[in-house]
Amino acid sequence: MNTTRMSAAPAPGPAPGPAPGPTPGPGPGQQRALQKSESSQTDDWRTRSLNPPNQVDQFGPCGRILKNSGMVMTVQDPASQRLTWDKPPLTVLVIKKVRDGAVLQPFVQLTRWLVLEKSMVVYVEQGVLEDRVLLDDPDFHDLSGKLQTFRDGKDELTDKIDFIICLGGDGTLLYASLLFQRSVPPVMAFHLGSLGFLTPFQFKDFEAQITEVLEGHAALTLRSRLKCVIERGDEDGEAEMVTRQLVGHPGRAHARGRMPTSLLVLNEVVIDRGPSPYLSNIDLYLDGKLITSVQGDGLIVSTPTGSTAYAVAAGASMIHPSVPAIMVTPICPHSLSFRPIVVPAGVELKIALNCDARHTAHVSFDGHCPQELRMGDSLRVTTSKYPVPSICAADQITDWFASLAECLHWNVRKRQKHLDELSDLTHSNGRRGRSPKFKLLMIFEGWTLLKHCIAAVPCSVWVSARYNCT
Repeated sequence: MNTTRMSAAPAPGPAPGPAPGPTPGPGPGQQRALQKSESSQTDDWRTRSLNPPNQVDQFGPCGRILKNSGMVMTVQDPASQRLTWDKPPLTVLVIKKVRDGAVLQPFVQLTRWLVLEKSMVVYVEQGVLEDRVLLDDPDFHDLSGKLQTFRDGKDELTDKIDFIICLGGDGTLLYASLLFQRSVPPVMAFHLGSLGFLTPFQFKDFEAQITEVLEGHAALTLRSRLKCVIERGDEDGEAEMVTRQLVGHPGRAHARGRMPTSLLVLNEVVIDRGPSPYLSNIDLYLDGKLITSVQGDGLIVSTPTGSTAYAVAAGASMIHPSVPAIMVTPICPHSLSFRPIVVPAGVELKIALNCDARHTAHVSFDGHCPQELRMGDSLRVTTSKYPVPSICAADQITDWFASLAECLHWNVRKRQKHLDELSDLTHSNGRRGRSPKFKLLMIFEGWTLLKHCIAAVPCSVWVSARYNCT
């Protein structure tokens, strides 16, 4: 395992005084030359890694970083993240895209192969066994009795599932993340949907690809998730009374606590104005300090994985999923200077209604579990310690840029011609004289110039010229 390690040092204390009889060392000029030599050697021999190189902690002849025990850190190099199994995986959860007939045949083919060829215990959703189209399929009819099911929201899957296979689009991976709110088994996603940014595998070679994964030959991308916790204010207190006055329905009952107040999201948590005609007015805190107040349609707090989803449509930058960060993107802000920002992954964000807010706000988690955020409530967001281990088709870099090109058509434009291809427009070609393209271009430019000249002459001049001629 390639790691980046910063060595430990004693706790900070008073700087020691000069020791008696110091041993003479190299002068400032020699120290700078030695540092420069070591730096050049490190850069020249640096191996391929997604982590930055170890940074120097000496700045000039006198300045340095004060070392302490809090600087000890071991970081896994994302480029070396490989899947391994402590024991052979026996249970697999197959998640398929709903209401899509094109997925039915691959689903039947996959489940039959897993049960009959690999002797694995296959879990599916309860709704799959109630699908009349599948039950009428003769290949699936005999297989349905060998499949295991679970009840969404009632059965705990964390200790049952060794491996997850998704058939469909990005929504299947988001659903898998929603099912496992703690540790997530490795996820292998096949592209059978419409977009497929998070689904790098093609289904045509599924037997060989799954066999490679089951044997432990696969690279992993650890997709970080956000831990979102809603803290409710006092329901009977002053905050609730203020909220009811703002809403304009003082007698309406408010049902609280029916939805989960803590969720892990893979893409983003969205705070918006909902059906209200008023701008949302929310305060944004970072590690307990007020950063800004947001007035607009809302705010998107996303992971690097979610930076290519709703956030990119709102004007955010796209971040590689191996970059530890949290992105904050406004939705149609009422300020031209409010641009998306990227903050360190370890911070805690807090979102709450501003005291001058005209209405409540609405919160959704990866498009699910919509809840209302009222005066006195707050939403706390930080990076979760439970990522989604997404299996790569090639590696972390190749898969991501392939998705950018194929799904988002990133930087697609008309190719600029080489100068050699335009030479016939600018030079004569020996005895043949000017090329037809060049002559055509000259005629067009001459006609355009003539039209501009005619348009520039005042109408009175043309009338005068006509009468003089007659």
